Amino acid sequence: MKSYLIKNANIVNEGKIVEADVLIQNERIEKIAKDISSPHAEVIDASGKYLFPGVIDDQVHFREPGLTHKGDIHSESRAAVAGGVTTYMEMPNTVPNVLTQELLEQKYAIGAAKSFANYSFFMGTSNDNIEEVLKTDAKQVCGVKIFMGSSTGNMLVDDQKTLENIFSKSPMLIATHCEDKKTIRENQQLYRERYGEDVPVKFHPLIRSEEACYKSSSLAVSLAKKYNTRLHILHISTAKEVGLFNNAIPLSEKKITAEACIHHLWFDEGDYERLGNLIKWNPAIKTRNDKEAILKAVLDNHIDIIATDHAPHTLEEKKQTYFKAPSGGPLIQHSLVAMLEFYHQKKMTLEKIAEKMSHAVATCYKIADRGFIREGNFADLALVDLNSAWTVEKKNLLYKCKWSPFEGVQFHSTITHTFVNGILAFTNGQVNEDCRGRRISFNR
Repeated sequence: MKSYLIKNANIVNEGKIVEADVLIQNERIEKIAKDISSPHAEVIDASGKYLFPGVIDDQVHFREPGLTHKGDIHSESRAAVAGGVTTYMEMPNTVPNVLTQELLEQKYAIGAAKSFANYSFFMGTSNDNIEEVLKTDAKQVCGVKIFMGSSTGNMLVDDQKTLENIFSKSPMLIATHCEDKKTIRENQQLYRERYGEDVPVKFHPLIRSEEACYKSSSLAVSLAKKYNTRLHILHISTAKEVGLFNNAIPLSEKKITAEACIHHLWFDEGDYERLGNLIKWNPAIKTRNDKEAILKAVLDNHIDIIATDHAPHTLEEKKQTYFKAPSGGPLIQHSLVAMLEFYHQKKMTLEKIAEKMSHAVATCYKIADRGFIREGNFADLALVDLNSAWTVEKKNLLYKCKWSPFEGVQFHSTITHTFVNGILAFTNGQVNEDCRGRRISFNR
């Protein structure tokens, strides 16, 4: 393999920023020091730039198999590396739903053939597949996903006995989507009676309400405490839910953890008028107070990691009326630069961004040899110019769906280089089409 020597980088890692060189050989970080020389390595001058551990996104929907008109593993992982994301964990609500070990391994085969970034795939749950769930290899699979709210196909797990069964028996991390279906159905009926099928999308956070989120999240937490389950609650969207989580113990010792998503940190209910269904997500983007509380919870470690819930749909699908328009949107190409705006706004440090998007994800999932810039770790890295502004336009989108809620936004930072397992996957606007990621493993 080709060797690289990154010179004079400001390395953002483990709570510090240190100027040093990084030598990459044989997929891994060989050496970190001042004034490294290596006659056979290609030199990359990183003077004035900042080197981050590659982003690890623990919640994406790349739509393959079965929904590839929206996106696929090739197209969306290509967008990922352009955004400095070197590893992702993909969800099981594809078609067919990933409810057997055979279907799970089929997705891993697709990843091996097509993915630019490193990958892991969640095992799905239903009300009747506990035997398959318990076969999951905790060293080779990121986790088990439970939709305790809306989902596609047969993946809504709303039976109390089934939940008790999974929480009591699963030996590995359980990741949950928490929204109470009964509460949502009642709210939907109320707004249907008032507006018919064409409900204004501004009511989305009232239909998929704070009550619906808290009722489900608190149930998940109570079950985890009852059975001492390793629980990770995805995409927290309300201030009220923050109180369910503990920031008094180190992340490595937590049994119950939580995630915030880019859209819940960036948008609020005031953006529905401008963006409509383009920011219709489940759980819903809610109030400014919720947005500010989530950011505070990220900063004070009540919420442990930042992800995207990248979930592309076509514009045609998004242009439908409220009940027909699907929830979700594309974000992974812009996740790191979006968070770097919080740095430019003096709301978050670079060290905290590296912690929440890389270090903490690796710690939370016990990922082997990734998430930190350390000698011996895989060389998954993102080099950033913090002073290179650009504007999001259709022509620079790599998503298959070819739209973004960030269109027209000027970001002040640019990803200049992305390394995946020591391979230069992205350089100054160009994706290395020969790059392929690999299946990640876990120290469990």
